[in-house]
Parts: sequence; structure tokens; C-alpha cells
Amino acid sequence: MAKKRPQTKGKPQVTSGEIPVVGAREPCPCGSGRRYKACHGREAAHAVTELVQRPFEGLPGEGDWVALRELVPAATVELSLKEKLPEDVPSVTLATVLPMAWPALRRDDGTILLGLQNDTSSGDISRDLADTLQRALTAEPGSPVQARRAPADGPRLQDLLDPDGAFEPVVHTGFEFWVPDSENASGEVAASLERANAAAIPTVKLTGVDSAYWCETPEKNHLRWVMPHPEEKLLDALARLHAAGTSSLGEGTRLVGSFRAHGLTVPVWDLPSSVTAEDVEKPAAEFAERLTAALATDAPLTADERRARGGLTNRQVTLS
Repeated sequence: MAKKRPQTKGKPQVTSGEIPVVGAREPCPCGSGRRYKACHGREAAHAVTELVQRPFEGLPGEGDWVALRELVPAATVELSLKEKLPEDVPSVTLATVLPMAWPALRRDDGTILLGLQNDTSSGDISRDLADTLQRALTAEPGSPVQARRAPADGPRLQDLLDPDGAFEPVVHTGFEFWVPDSENASGEVAASLERANAAAIPTVKLTGVDSAYWCETPEKNHLRWVMPHPEEKLLDALARLHAAGTSSLGEGTRLVGSFRAHGLTVPVWDLPSSVTAEDVEKPAAEFAERLTAALATDAPLTADERRARGGLTNRQVTLS
């Protein structure tokens, strides 16, 4: 005979939003007698694993959020929140990555570093980061914030950050921003910094166009440019320029393809190793003008443009 479940008749009805998140094998807090994963955890698990294609949509600097998540080794951004910070929290800074891959760190002076390049437990990076940020605001000074599964009905970054706040990344040559006095770091801290700095690819953010990042690699340099335009329209425009021979950024440079990241398309150019970030500033600005004109064209693609588009899409990959 099947085992009878405990009776819950007479208990007040609760909504999923009132049920706290617990371990999958723990009893569900609703009092049903079932394990959480077989009760209210089913709905929560579905909600947190559903992939949000553009987690940073609606935030100032969406393209830079994507770049800092996927492309840039070492960078920081001062964040502005909608609500006033607690008196014992002087500032909140987004960082590409933190020591030990901590989700966040509350420093001794109360300032907060929020890590962006971390594995997340759900399909919505924005919700995971918002949960980490909220916990960091009340963490003890001098302590990291540990990873956890964010509540399915918790706020997102779009709910916490000031929509009118500036988003101005500062790209660093290394990870000295991890510690307040990096010049005097010693022992394990100094060794950790040295290892991290040695692995960082030199990267520079262009100043003349949005969300474009030059990087240096041993064989050649690259420009990776996160663009906000709808993918199909952007690929058509790039194909028009490529077929016309105007998709490069100067002599020796070449548009080699693109990849998708968090709902945006990122064209990539190969550059000679002699081409610096400063060298590519003017050509990038000129390309932006050509691209704007191509995006405004609605004429059907020619045969050459279709072939160019096919070549671009065949070399496209998805990072997230």
C-alpha cells in the first residue's frame, strides 16, 4: 500500500513567493511533507534555469556589461544604485573578476566589489548579481560573499541600479584593484597578484566608439566590438560593407567574423601586431559612419552580398 502523505487540511494556503528557498532534499517549508525539489522547488527550479537571452538589457552601457563579462580581463566600474547606500557602505564597484572567484567582497573599509565573471546558478545573470549585491550590502566588513542560488522572485540589476547612472568602465593592466595597497603586498597576496597579472591579455577600450575593445595577443591583435543592433539587420549591413570592400579598419586589417554573447552580436577584426589601440581609433569611427549608412539600407542583398553574409554567419559562434 502506498504510504500516505501527511495531511495538510486546515493549514493556511501560501503562495510560491512566500516559500523560502532551501536545499533540494530538505522538507518543503510549505509544510506539505514532501521534499522541496518535489514541491515548490519545481517551480523555483524552472524559473531559475530559464535562460534570459539579454540579461543586461535596459541597463546603461549594455554593450560594456557584455564586454566586461566575456572579453575584458581586468576592469572596474563605479555603480550607482536607485536607493541611497547604507551609511557604512561608501561605494559599490563592479569588477570583472575577484580573488578566488568570489561573487563579491566587502572590504574592511565597507566598500563593495561585485564580481561579474562568475558561474551563476540560474539562467538570469542579472538576478544572480542582484542577489549577490543585496547580500554584500549587509555583509560584515572584511568578508567575501559566498555563492548561492538566487530566489526565483528576487530583484534583478534593473531593479537596483540607477537607470540614469553613468556606466564608465576603467580598464586596468592588472588586478591591483583587488587590494587597497598593492605596492606593499607581500607573501600569498603578492604571489596571487603576480599570477593573475601574468595571465591577463593587454586590453584597451576605444574612446571614439561605444563598447569596442582592442586586445594584444602573441601572433596578432584584435578589435572586438559589442554592437546593440538586431542581429539579422547587423549581419546584412556587415555583408554589404564586406562585399563592397569597406569592412576593414585599414591596411592589413580584416573583419573575420562575429560571435553572440548575451543577446548581442560582437564583430571581430584581425589587426597586425603593429596596430595599437590608438591607431585604430580613427578607422573605427569612420567604420561606424559606414555601418550607420548600411544599417539604413533596406534594399535586398545582391548575390555578392549574400555570399559575404554566408561567409560571416558560417564563422559565427555563440558564447552564451
